[in-house]
Amino acid sequence: MSDKIRVRYAPSPTGHLHIGNARTAIFNWLFARHNGGEFIIRIEDTDLARNIEDGERSQLDNLKWLGLDWDEAPDKPNAKYAPYRQSERKDSYQVYIDELLAKGLAYKSYKTSEQLTAEREAQQAAKQAPHYVYEYEGLTNEEREAKYAEFEAQGLKPVVRFRVDDDKVYAWDDIVKGRIEIGAKEVGGDWVIQKADGMPTYNFAVVVDDHLMEISHVLRGDDHVSNTPKQMMIYEALGWDVPKFGHMALIINAETGKKLSKRDNNVLQFVEQYRELGYQPQAMVNFIGLLGWSPVGEDEIFSLQEFVEMFDEKRLTKANAKFDQKKLEWINNQWMRRDKEKVMPQLINELVQAGLVSEADAVAKADWLAKVIEVAGVDGISYTKEIVELARKPFFELSDITPDMVEWLTSDEGRAVFNAWEARYAALPADAKAADYMDVIRSIQTDLEVKGRPLWNPIRIATTHEVQGPNLPEMLELFDKDQVLATMAAVREQYLN
Repeated sequence: MSDKIRVRYAPSPTGHLHIGNARTAIFNWLFARHNGGEFIIRIEDTDLARNIEDGERSQLDNLKWLGLDWDEAPDKPNAKYAPYRQSERKDSYQVYIDELLAKGLAYKSYKTSEQLTAEREAQQAAKQAPHYVYEYEGLTNEEREAKYAEFEAQGLKPVVRFRVDDDKVYAWDDIVKGRIEIGAKEVGGDWVIQKADGMPTYNFAVVVDDHLMEISHVLRGDDHVSNTPKQMMIYEALGWDVPKFGHMALIINAETGKKLSKRDNNVLQFVEQYRELGYQPQAMVNFIGLLGWSPVGEDEIFSLQEFVEMFDEKRLTKANAKFDQKKLEWINNQWMRRDKEKVMPQLINELVQAGLVSEADAVAKADWLAKVIEVAGVDGISYTKEIVELARKPFFELSDITPDMVEWLTSDEGRAVFNAWEARYAALPADAKAADYMDVIRSIQTDLEVKGRPLWNPIRIATTHEVQGPNLPEMLELFDKDQVLATMAAVREQYLN
C-alpha cells in the first residue's frame, strides 16, 4: 500500500445522489484535501439489474455542483489504476477468485434457492441464528471435485463461497468508533464472493479494488460496520495490508429519531431535489458537512475551503447525526443573503420558469425584477423557488376581492380613506418614491383621524387586492402608475358606486 493518503467514493449507479452518500463523498474529499491526498471516484455497477439510466452521470454532475473535484474517476483515469467501473474489472476479480479456490479458502456451491430456503426455515424452527451449512464437510479435495462435476452435469451453475473460520475474531481501531471486535461467527457462515453469473459480490470486489487502487483509508457509513469482518477475511486470505477504516454516525430524522430511510417520504433526501428547489451548493455542503462532524467553536457557516482548512477526522462524532430540515433552511437562507448578487439571476429565472416573466423581460427588466424580489421578501425565504409565490401577487397577478375586503371598503371610514387616497395618488408624479407615498398616507391619517387597519386596509385593497404583504410604499414605487389607477377605478366601479 502507498504511504500517500488515497481515499475513494464508490457509488452504485442505482439511483441519484442521496444525502448520506453525499456526506460520504464530502468527508472523504475533505480528508484527502486537508492532508494533501488523492480523492478517487469508482463506480460500483456490478448489480446490473438495478442500475438506472444516467445514474452515473447524475452522481458525478451533482458532486460537481456541490463543488467537489477528483483526482481519478471514469472521466479522469490514471492508467496505473484504471478502469474505474467494476463492470469493466471482471478479469481482475477472477484472478483472485481462482487463487482462493486453489488455496482451498473458497469453494463452489451448487445449492439451489429452494435448498437454501429450506435450511433457513429449519434453523428458524430450531431457534438457531441463520447461517450457511457447509455441504462438503468430511470430503477430500478429490471427492469435492467429483461433486462439482456431478452438479455441472446437471446443468447447475455455482456461486463461489469463502470458507469462514468461525473461531477467529476480527478487530480494528476505527477512526470514528475506536476499537471494534467482531467474531467470525457473526457473519452467518460461508458467504458468496462470486455470483452464478460470474460477477463478484460487493464485499469481495471492494477489497480487490481498494487493494489494487492503493486505497489507504476507507471512510463510510455506520451501516458498513458489519461488512468489515468479511472484507478483512479477504485481505488476510490474499496477504494484503488492511486500510484504516472509519465508520461515520448514522443520519437520523430529527423529527422521528429514526434512521434516515429512502422510504421516509417526510424528508427530501436527494441532492437533486434540493438543487431543483433552489438550494445553494455552498449551503448544502455546509449543512451536510455538519452531519456527524463538529467544528471547534460555535460558528456554523463555513465555506468548502474553510472546511478543508479545519477538517480533523478526530472530530467525526460517534453520536447519530440529526437531519434537521429547519436548520438546512436556515443555513441556505444565510448563504442566499451572503451571495445575493450571485443568487439574483437564479431568483429571476424562477419567475421565468413559473411563467410570470418572459425570457426577454428577464433581461430587459432585470433591475426592476431585482427590486421586486427584494421588496417581495427575498431575505426571508429558505430557497429560491419560494420567491415565486411571494412575488406572484400582487406584482404579476391580482387576487379576487373577498367579502371581508368589501366590508373594509364600504364602511364609512373605508369610503373616506379610498376617496382621499385615490385623489392624492393621482396627483403624484409617475416617478414618485416610497417616501412620497408614505407622506400621502400620513396626511390622510392626520386629515381623517384614522389609523391602523382602517387606514391601511382600504388603500391596500384598492391597489393590490390584499390586506397584508410587503411594505406598501415600497411596492407602490415599483408599480406602473396607470395600472394602479386602472385597478382602483375597477374597485370603485364594482364596489363603491
